[in-house]
Amino acid sequence: MIGGTCTRKLKPMSAAPHGLLSAIGSPQDLRKLTPDQLEELSGEIRSFLIENVCQTGGHLGPNLGVIELTLAMHRVFDSPRDPIIFDTGHQSYVHKILTGRQDQFRSLRQRDGLSGYPSQAESEHDWVANSHASTALSYADGLAKAIRLQRKPGTVVAFVGDGSLTGGMAWEALNNIAASEDLPLVIVVNDNGRSYTPTVGGLARHLTGLRTNPRYEQILELVKRNVSRAPLVGNAAYDILHGIKIGLKDVLAPQGLFSDLGLKYVGPIDGHDISEVERALAQAKQFRGPVLVHCITRKGNGFKAAEDHVEDHFHAVGKINATTGEAIGATTGQTWTELFSEELLRLGSADERVVAITAAMVYPTGLHRFARAFPDRCFDVGIAEQHAVTSAAGLALGGLHPVVAVYSTFLNRAFDQVLLDVALHRCGVTFVLDRAGITGPDGASHHGMWDLSILQVVPGLQLAAPRDGARFREAFTRSLAIDDAPTVLRFPKDLVPPDLPAVDQFDGMDVLLRTEQPRVLVVAVGQLAGTAVAVGERLSDQGIGVTVVDPVWALPVNPALVALARDHDLVITIEDNGVVGGYGSRLAQELRSAGVDTPVREFGIPQEFLPHGGRAELLQEIGLTPQNIARYAVEAVVRRDQLLEPSRADLSEPS
Repeated sequence: MIGGTCTRKLKPMSAAPHGLLSAIGSPQDLRKLTPDQLEELSGEIRSFLIENVCQTGGHLGPNLGVIELTLAMHRVFDSPRDPIIFDTGHQSYVHKILTGRQDQFRSLRQRDGLSGYPSQAESEHDWVANSHASTALSYADGLAKAIRLQRKPGTVVAFVGDGSLTGGMAWEALNNIAASEDLPLVIVVNDNGRSYTPTVGGLARHLTGLRTNPRYEQILELVKRNVSRAPLVGNAAYDILHGIKIGLKDVLAPQGLFSDLGLKYVGPIDGHDISEVERALAQAKQFRGPVLVHCITRKGNGFKAAEDHVEDHFHAVGKINATTGEAIGATTGQTWTELFSEELLRLGSADERVVAITAAMVYPTGLHRFARAFPDRCFDVGIAEQHAVTSAAGLALGGLHPVVAVYSTFLNRAFDQVLLDVALHRCGVTFVLDRAGITGPDGASHHGMWDLSILQVVPGLQLAAPRDGARFREAFTRSLAIDDAPTVLRFPKDLVPPDLPAVDQFDGMDVLLRTEQPRVLVVAVGQLAGTAVAVGERLSDQGIGVTVVDPVWALPVNPALVALARDHDLVITIEDNGVVGGYGSRLAQELRSAGVDTPVREFGIPQEFLPHGGRAELLQEIGLTPQNIARYAVEAVVRRDQLLEPSRADLSEPS
């Protein structure tokens, strides 16, 4: 394996594979199976996925759609010698099953269990731990060049789909791949017409044209007949396929699309026909140059509840009934996403300037209500965050007020656009960042722990982290009235907590708790305000005076907070963001600049890639708990008093 990585041993949690599946310990075992056995195995895998993912939650629909594709891929290619790169990584469940991880599936997305994405720490078959879309082609381009330059055996497979071709980065990679005629690379396009929801854009319309052309079935049958007669080795087989495609190109695809880029193209092929996919992949592999194999699949295939779920075909589910698809043990209460969804519809109904933008995440970010009410004012740009942000700048320059709704972790990809396309031009754009902080089961790439750190360097940007529903409504309303600077609202993947009223207001800040003779100032960011109040109560019980404040608008830092810190012996900040460059770090800098020497201790997320697990258990593990924070504060106050005690004694002695 090129650049091999150590693997970790997962705790076995039997998922009770049965039948043919129980005999599959590695991809090599697939090559012993007959066509009929492969069909039987695909059915067993489908049942296995439904049974297990319905118990743990996860990306069910995408994986039900790639069972046959993955089986064919592992029969043709020799993983891990032939690197397989998934884009996006949530399509890798079947790959995990076939590469020796069946017994861990009951631990899927649980703490210390199986990751919901490829993981280098789990298996040598997982080359990259990718879970953000549109990156696989770039990884594959580099890997294929490394194989070629070092004259090593192997072909790189880029497994692309679920909307990832709507991302600009994928096309940057394709442009370079097409220029390398001898690159050992096969691109498998899993074309299911969807990402979270129906894929949008010109490319999507092109691929939809292939799927919906009335002659598609006849053309597909023609391809099958010719492929079946072609030998499985040599360039002649590929030439037959390519000739079929060229002959039909002007009928089905006037622009040629991939072939006009210079890429060899095979397809479209029925992605649920194992033998046809296998033939096409084998011939593409023999070509020894970049080849794109276009496969048509159905998201949620084989699970009626998923097929009938028109919104997203069970793209990602929690615990559900394996027969009906109904949610099991759903928590009661309103989520932050639902609150935002309601408020956007309410405020947008009253202000025609409000428009909404998202990157292939209308339902996950809560824009669906607004989109139904105002379809002409809601724009889904596909998996293209950079374009979304600069397009929002254009909307703002045109006199509208855009609301860009994305997950916190995905805004990382568009930082340059926030900085130079929005902020530099003083555009009034509201960014609503869902899944800020620790998100839980999706793991390292999805924890939204960087937004506060990267956004605080943007001049003029204003950021609010509301602690409860009342504060969110106030902040959202205010953000839509700010038309000369970007504003940001961030909230976690969680239920909205009960309102936490302020006991006092102080120059734009909310005072949540104040005791006599306060010595410790606790500054809370976002939903961790409840933790901050609990810290204050513990300190008060220990006889230590405390002030707990919520700045509500975290950026820019309120000058009144700097003045308040001067009157305390210790400042503690609590945030659901990385401690390096986070809110506490920024406050400490402001105190130094103002000549305030009150020490600051920042509590937040350690600067490391946190694993997947429940939000509450991860917060506990990293010490963002009232007990841990209060313990530190008590010990710090005691140490300070002990240091001051000798000087006090000297002052009391007679001269």
